[in-house]
Amino acid sequence: MGDLNTAEALVHCLENEGVEYVFGLPGEENLHVLQALKGSSIQFITTRHEQGAAFMADVYGRLTGKAGVCLSTLGPGATNLMTGVADANLDGAPLVAITGQVGTDRMHIESHQYLDLVSMFNPVTKWNTQIVRPSNTPEIIRKGFKIAQREKPGSVHIDLPENIAAMPVGQAFTLAKDGQEQIYASFRSFNKAAESISKAKNPLILVGNGAIRAKASEALTEFATYLNIPVVNTFMGKGVIPYTHPLSLWTIGLQQRDHITCAFDQTDLVIAVGYDLIEYSPKKWNPDSKIPIIHVGANPAEIDSSYIPTVEVVGDITDSLFEIMKRADRTGQPTPKAASLRSDIRADYEQYANDEEFPIKPQKLIYDLRQVMGPEDIVISDVGAHKMWMARHYHCDRPNTCIISNGFAAMGIAIPGALAAKLVHPDRKVVAVTGDGGFMMNCQELETALRVKTPFVTLIFNDNGYGLIEWKQMNHFGESAFIDFTNPDFVRFAESMGLKGYRVKATEELVPTLQEALKQDVPAVIDCPVDYRENLRFTQKSGGLNCKI
Repeated sequence: MGDLNTAEALVHCLENEGVEYVFGLPGEENLHVLQALKGSSIQFITTRHEQGAAFMADVYGRLTGKAGVCLSTLGPGATNLMTGVADANLDGAPLVAITGQVGTDRMHIESHQYLDLVSMFNPVTKWNTQIVRPSNTPEIIRKGFKIAQREKPGSVHIDLPENIAAMPVGQAFTLAKDGQEQIYASFRSFNKAAESISKAKNPLILVGNGAIRAKASEALTEFATYLNIPVVNTFMGKGVIPYTHPLSLWTIGLQQRDHITCAFDQTDLVIAVGYDLIEYSPKKWNPDSKIPIIHVGANPAEIDSSYIPTVEVVGDITDSLFEIMKRADRTGQPTPKAASLRSDIRADYEQYANDEEFPIKPQKLIYDLRQVMGPEDIVISDVGAHKMWMARHYHCDRPNTCIISNGFAAMGIAIPGALAAKLVHPDRKVVAVTGDGGFMMNCQELETALRVKTPFVTLIFNDNGYGLIEWKQMNHFGESAFIDFTNPDFVRFAESMGLKGYRVKATEELVPTLQEALKQDVPAVIDCPVDYRENLRFTQKSGGLNCKI
């Protein structure tokens, strides 16, 4: 390979990192990068909006553990990326964003579309920089990917001025990936954790997304089973333990009391495994800071007055769980009281199995969706009222089969995210679950999905309004304001794009409609009216909940 310019060297480094896709839009200031990508092994996926590109990179990173890459031009193209970049950073998904920029000869004056992007991206990334010396490109790319993928993963931003992109680098070279060893916790922390677990009468495991990132699902399930300790997962920790497991108490994270809240009322020890405070504030489950906590994670615990662990076991999560398990002895200890909650939780879920009212209750809608999807199939939940119901009622057998944005909680993620999920797992069924509000934010990416041949189903919970905000307004003020809107005909909208469009007109139509839509070789959209009167009914029910354990 002969001499390269900076853009060509950058793309060569991306290939060295194993990058499969770059999601983005073409622009004047990234012309050299686009030309370099054209001759590479990397597939450039032209999106319809930079936010969609960033969300695709975000979900790609979350599903694979490898940094997803998105590309934009300068100015408005770069600022459009920012929502997805921030989402990946707060949700712990590895992502590398590359932006075009004016030439360095124009940065000292007022210049068309020029913004100081390094300063702008600084608050929403783990690290960001500008390439100003062509020869530094391999080091910057290697460092960017290392930081993005290192625990806790997140976003990195690299800014490339157009004149630097065209400058010669010389002979191509890349940097080898360093063989970073796993970090293991101390024997002292294993012993202290095991001693506390052995003494606890009603211990409870709280598992989060960090356990999924660490691929600790099997270890966690064996740990809980062997020690007979119930498990609660966060929104982003679904599937770490199969929801069918007798010790699984499903999901916590709603802003209101629920059956699972009772488990925290009675516990005398919480074992937090791969739990990030951003997933669900400890002030919600430990408001008086009275519950003893064991923190098991790849990184030390964040500082929070409601989350002060008595023991921190910091290192590889799988190794830590097995080492604690070998040392803990719960012989003679009764089954924790929280385990008795499972029958109530299960009964609440099953009561909607045969509900035929229409519009469809969200609980029934999600129950039927679960029956259609296999254990390895993937749903991507957008943000809105449906997200709260998905978190409560969609349960998983496997990790990373229900993707919920809960760190940044960004509306518009479902459709771009589903495209990325289908690229990563083309053999699995993929459903984007969204409200009508979230759908209209990035529905243009359905054209991208059609073009790149990623058939998935978009299931719209249609209520002609911002249902989650109405829920909050009614709880606070007893009335709602400014949340209503009208929608296009979603079936005709889909058909106009060359997609399949469906409308559910009766509850019994949902399952066969889903089954048919999932068989299509093009993306499909299902318009499903939802009865969000259930939102306030749930609030009233949870407000009167009495713990029985």
